[in-house]
Amino acid sequence: MVKIFQNLFRKITLFVCLATSSAGLAQINLANKELRKLLLTETAIQSLYVDSMDESKLVESAVLGMIKQLDPHSAYTAAKDVQALTEPLKGGFEGIGVQYNMVEDTLVVIQPVANGPSEKVGIIAGDRIVFVNDTIIAGVKMTKEGIMKLLRGPKGSKVKLGIKRQGIKGINDFIVTRDKIPLYSIDAKYMIDNETGYVHINNFGATTHDEFANILLELKNKGMKNLIIDLQGNGGGYLEAAVNISNELLENNDLIVYTEGRVTKRKEYHSNGLGYFKEGKVVVLIDSYSASASEILAGAVQDNDRGIVVGRRSFGKGLVQRQIDLPDGSLIRLTTAHYYSPSGRCIQKPYKLGNRKDYDSDLEERLKSGELTNVDSIHFPDSLKFTTLKKHRTVYGGGGIMPDIYVPLDTNTYTSFHRELAAKSCIVNTTLKYIDQNRNHLKKTYKTFEAFNANFCVPQDMIDLLLENAQKAKIEYNDSILQKSLPLIKLQLKALLARDMWDMSEYYQIINTTNEIYLKALEALKDDKYESTFHI
Repeated sequence: MVKIFQNLFRKITLFVCLATSSAGLAQINLANKELRKLLLTETAIQSLYVDSMDESKLVESAVLGMIKQLDPHSAYTAAKDVQALTEPLKGGFEGIGVQYNMVEDTLVVIQPVANGPSEKVGIIAGDRIVFVNDTIIAGVKMTKEGIMKLLRGPKGSKVKLGIKRQGIKGINDFIVTRDKIPLYSIDAKYMIDNETGYVHINNFGATTHDEFANILLELKNKGMKNLIIDLQGNGGGYLEAAVNISNELLENNDLIVYTEGRVTKRKEYHSNGLGYFKEGKVVVLIDSYSASASEILAGAVQDNDRGIVVGRRSFGKGLVQRQIDLPDGSLIRLTTAHYYSPSGRCIQKPYKLGNRKDYDSDLEERLKSGELTNVDSIHFPDSLKFTTLKKHRTVYGGGGIMPDIYVPLDTNTYTSFHRELAAKSCIVNTTLKYIDQNRNHLKKTYKTFEAFNANFCVPQDMIDLLLENAQKAKIEYNDSILQKSLPLIKLQLKALLARDMWDMSEYYQIINTTNEIYLKALEALKDDKYESTFHI
């Protein structure tokens, strides 16, 4: 028994040293009976339990058990999953630099990254990667994760790729020197007309503000006077990115957001007046999946009367997490404060500690209650009414950002046939196969996106290919539901072709033509009702 308590004391000492030095946490009280209870239990199991146990699994289970009792956004990430969690926000990774997809168990290059390592050695769109070094990856049902593990590697390392190219016999070897590959968080930007620019932000990462600032200058040079910022589906990211982007739009010393928690003191973020787009109309697009940093940006624009917000009530993720790295490479993201919009609205929607089920079903409940489909079903008590800072307009709290212009969800847009096609990847796979078979013809016929957008119509053989894929996927349909589904299906097929021939900006130029939130924003820019809101 003496050894047990010696072991316990050693663990307490080690834990305190790690916690106070590497994570910078407050001093831990060695007399804390809850801490001693936890450590004594684990030590007793290791020292006395009848069977051998994996200590790391015991500790991980204990950590997970504690985290599950907290709010829905505090989380534990195992060491093996940390890279996948953090990589999308870091702005890049190290690899060969290709956009790809799987076509019938074969990796097909959609596009090499411009000036990336693969393009430099001559790899082109349509190439099939058959071998990676001495490992065959085609036709063996290897997972995408397994393929990525083979293709990625440290900058400067070399990898041999066996490439099969249409029209060329045999397999050709390419030696690619891996390099840093940028990941962009702004995937679309274009001029809608001579005065209106459009930017679609998919997350708020380490490079998002730099991307945004450069795009502002580019679009302003093209004559932009109005700006639509599309945050639909944007789940958030770094607070600093949202603050810096807001700063590009606001006057000097405007409050952007503030944070406050039980232990964490109030911290305010203000604009510095040096932004690139302080004048001109701004419209922010949001939906039920716009969260966190998206809500900070939308709230800053709305509460400072810098522009208007169009769409549906945002997700309502207003909790600030602090990342705490653990000794084995795992980490916890612990909620330490709440986000508040400039008018004082808590962005976080209500939740119960330890209850993830109800929290995760919130969007489903919004649909059932009628909120998503009928704005008249939404009512706010006086306690949830707030006032904007300059025009003193009424805005609403209670979780998420309520838009100035609410656009109901049209549940008739997607048929059951269309939903099944999308869920089983039939639309995407049809596009990949069609462009693989017709790439040269398409490139020769449509030398510019403008020519493609104006003249391309989805041909019958592409629809036939889609229906073949539907049959293989055992999706049932009749002629009536097919005809009802075809207009949207054709639009998506055309948009996906444009994406694979050019980029995401071209995809959005096509797909946005039926996006009701986007179309309502264009109307608002011309509506005299909002003229005073657009001007500070």
